[in-house]
Amino acid sequence: MPPTIVTLPLFTPDQDPGPSFLGLLERMGMGPSDFTGPLEAGSVTHGTTVIAISTTDGVVMAGDRRATSGHLISHRSIEKVFAADRHSGIAIAGAAGPAMEMVRLFQLQLEHYEKVEGSPLSLEGKANQLGQMVRGNLAAAMQGLVVIPLFAGWDERLGSGRLFQFDITGGRFEERDYAAAGSGSLHASTVIKLRHTPDLDASTAVDVVVEALFEAADEDSATGGPDPIRGIFPVIATIGPDGFERMADEDVAARTMVLLERLGDRSDR
Repeated sequence: MPPTIVTLPLFTPDQDPGPSFLGLLERMGMGPSDFTGPLEAGSVTHGTTVIAISTTDGVVMAGDRRATSGHLISHRSIEKVFAADRHSGIAIAGAAGPAMEMVRLFQLQLEHYEKVEGSPLSLEGKANQLGQMVRGNLAAAMQGLVVIPLFAGWDERLGSGRLFQFDITGGRFEERDYAAAGSGSLHASTVIKLRHTPDLDASTAVDVVVEALFEAADEDSATGGPDPIRGIFPVIATIGPDGFERMADEDVAARTMVLLERLGDRSDR
């Protein structure tokens, strides 16, 4: 049987999509399909809450594990924090299906760009690419499939961590200290605002995000709190000069149990 030969598609100069993976999909007739039609209330799985904090070592990103469909808990251990590439990460809140697709396309876009250009996209360029993807989801967002990501990474040119948040139109906004998205973001942000300092290191920031997500879950039914019985704890990742690194589940569990023991000693709870 003769070997299968795989070749890349060829384009004329005016049709060449260049380093854009989404442009390549569109040229090949494989672009994401537009959503049209009504949605039933409670039929779409949504994920919340995600946060990112700047530190002296880079950025710490975290997300709870609950996904809801209306008033029902549809998933108890969904993951909302992902590596975008070696030195950046993305966290998602909103409609889970489109959010997961956006993450996969974003990861492929960054890899495709680096292979075509021979060098990685700048951190600011990555944030701009993600903003365009959010903008491309606007029609679906107007029908209830809203996706609100957070993006953070280590800027090798500046030697520091940077973080960005977005609105449903693709607007990109860089935050200096912290950012949060999802239904529990207000409560999580309150904790972070009280705990954040300019000299906050990554280890202390991990304790801050654990507490922030706990307090968010205490006030917001769509945010999942720690579940020691099932062994479900937040997903936490650090991004620094050495790249994106997800914390081991047992380390997050240990940090969470310390918080629960401390809170258990408080007489007002």
